[in-house]
Amino acid sequence: MKDQTDRPLAALRFTLPDLRAAFADGLPARAVMEEALARIAAVGDPGIFLHRLPDAELLAAADALGGRDPAKPLWGIPFVVKDNIDVAMMPTTAGCPAYAYTPVEDAFVVARLRAAGAIPLGKTNLDQFATGLVGTRSPHSPPLNALDPEIVPGGSSSGSAVAVAHGIVPFALGTDTAGSGRVPAALNGIVGLKPSLGALSASGVVPACRTLDTISIFATEIADAHEVFRIAAAYDPADAYSRAIPSPALAAPLPAPRIAIPDPQSLMTFGDTVQADAFAGSCAALAASGARVEEIDFTPFYDVARMLYEGAWLAERLTVIEELLARDPQAVHPVTRKVVEPAAGMSAADAFRGIYRLAELRRVCEPTLGTYDILCVPTIPTFYSMAELAEDPLVPNANLGTYTNFVNLLDLCALTVPTGARSDGRPASVTLIGPSGADAKLASEALRLLTHGQDKHAKASAEPSELTIAVCGAHMSGLPLNSSLTARGGRFLESIRTAPAYRFYALAGDPPARPGLVRETDGASIGLELWALPLPQVGKFLSEIPAPLGLGRVSLEDGRDVTGFVCEAIETPQARDITSFGDWRSYLASLG
Repeated sequence: MKDQTDRPLAALRFTLPDLRAAFADGLPARAVMEEALARIAAVGDPGIFLHRLPDAELLAAADALGGRDPAKPLWGIPFVVKDNIDVAMMPTTAGCPAYAYTPVEDAFVVARLRAAGAIPLGKTNLDQFATGLVGTRSPHSPPLNALDPEIVPGGSSSGSAVAVAHGIVPFALGTDTAGSGRVPAALNGIVGLKPSLGALSASGVVPACRTLDTISIFATEIADAHEVFRIAAAYDPADAYSRAIPSPALAAPLPAPRIAIPDPQSLMTFGDTVQADAFAGSCAALAASGARVEEIDFTPFYDVARMLYEGAWLAERLTVIEELLARDPQAVHPVTRKVVEPAAGMSAADAFRGIYRLAELRRVCEPTLGTYDILCVPTIPTFYSMAELAEDPLVPNANLGTYTNFVNLLDLCALTVPTGARSDGRPASVTLIGPSGADAKLASEALRLLTHGQDKHAKASAEPSELTIAVCGAHMSGLPLNSSLTARGGRFLESIRTAPAYRFYALAGDPPARPGLVRETDGASIGLELWALPLPQVGKFLSEIPAPLGLGRVSLEDGRDVTGFVCEAIETPQARDITSFGDWRSYLASLG
C-alpha cells in the first residue's frame, strides 16, 4: 500500500461506531467517501473491483444524503457488493463478461441497506459464478490477499473480503454456498458471517446452488457484521426460499456453552502443525472463558462436506450456466468448466440418490447437533500459495472447504472470527457453527469467548443516541428484571468486571433479590454486564429503581467510567457481604 498517512482521515477506523461518532461530531458523508476513494488509490490493487462508479457520482451520492439522519443506522456508510448481486444500473457479470446484464433494480438486500443510508461503491471480483474457494478463478486479474500477496485471497467472494481487510469499507456483501463468505475472511484476517439460509433474501442474486445460497457479510468487527445482518434481514415473498427467521440484537452469552470440536484423530490440517497448534490455543481460550469444550469424531461432517460437489448440487450449478455452456463454452473459465461440465452426464436418478444420501448423513449428525450449543472448527485446514494453486487448481480448492462445505447442506449458520496470528505470523481464525436461527447467539459467544484474538475496539458499543448502563444484579440477562431493559429497546453490549474498588452486598427486602455495589477502599473486582439503553427511555427506567439503589458512576477494569447501579453505603450494615463470590450469578448459584 502506498504511504497516505498525510490524509486527515487516514487514521479513522472504518467501523460503524467510529464512523457514526465522526458523523455526530460534524464530519460530512462526502468526507468519508473521499477517504474511501483515497484508500482505494492507496491500496492500488486493480483486481478488487470489476465495476466502480466514477468518483464524481459517488461524491454526489454522498452529498445527496443531506444532513446527518440518526434515524438511518447506516447513514453515510460506504460498502461494496460482490458481482453476483444486483446493484441498480451497475453491470452484474458473476465474473463472466459474456453473462453480463445491467439490472434496473437493486437486489432486495442492497435496497434495504440503501434505505438505511448506506452507499454502494461498486461491484467486486469473485471466482466466476461463485464456483471456487480460492478467489482466482476469474478472467480478470484476481485481487491480492490483503495480508500476504503470496497467499491466495480466498473465494469466491475475494474482492469483497480484500476491500474490508484493507479498510476501504466497514462492511461488504458476499455470497456463501460452500464457504465463500468464510474462507476469504480467514485468509484476510476479518469477520465473515454466513447467515441462516433464507434469513437474507436472494432476490437479485445470481445463484450458484439456489437451495444452499445465502448472501454473506464481511466486516472487521463482529458487532458490525451482526448489525448489518439485522438491517438486511427480512422476509421477502418474492424469494421462494426466503424464511421469516428472527434477527435479535446481541444478547448475553450463555453461562457455560457446550462446544464440540474435532478430536485429534479427526482434525484435518493436511500436515499443517502450526494450524493445529493455533486451533488448540483457541480451544484453550474457549475453555478458560467458561465454555465446556468437548472433542468429537468429525467424520460424519466431512462425509456431508464431500457431497457438495456431487450429484444434485453439482447439477444445480449447471442449471445456472447450462445455456451459456451450450452456446459459448469458451466464455466460461476453464477450471469452472472442468468442475461443472460433468453434471451434464448426470440423471435425475443421480440427483435423488444424492438427496437420499444427504438425508441419511443428516440423521447421523443430528445427535451431535442436538447435544451441543455450538460447533467450533478451524475455518480452513491450512494455507495455499498462489504458486501451489498454479500447479494444482483443484485439490487446494477442495481442501479449503473441509470445514465449510457441510454447513449449508445441514442448514446451519456460521460465524468466522479472527483470533490473532499463528506462530508463523499468518492469520488464525475459528468458525463457530450453530443451528438455523442462532445467528445472534454465535455473535454473542464470539464477542465473549474470542476476545483474546480481537482488537479491543471489536466490542459492541453504545450509539450517540444511547446510554451505556452497567447492571450487576436482577437486571442482568435472564434474570427477573432484565425485561425492564429489553422492553425499552435495551441492547446487551458485553460482560466485563469493575475496577478492584468495590464491595458487593446482598440486600434485604422483598423479591426479586437485589445486590448493592458500593465503592470502598478495600474493594474487589465485581462481574457485571453493560447494556445500551435509548436516551428517551433512561428517565422511565430510573424512576423504577427503588432505594437504596440508584444510578451513578462505575469504574471498569479497562479504565472506563460508565453509568451503573450503585448502592447507598448506609444500607450495608444490614446486608450480607458477598464480595467473595465475585458476581451476582455466582452468589445465586450458591443458594441452590
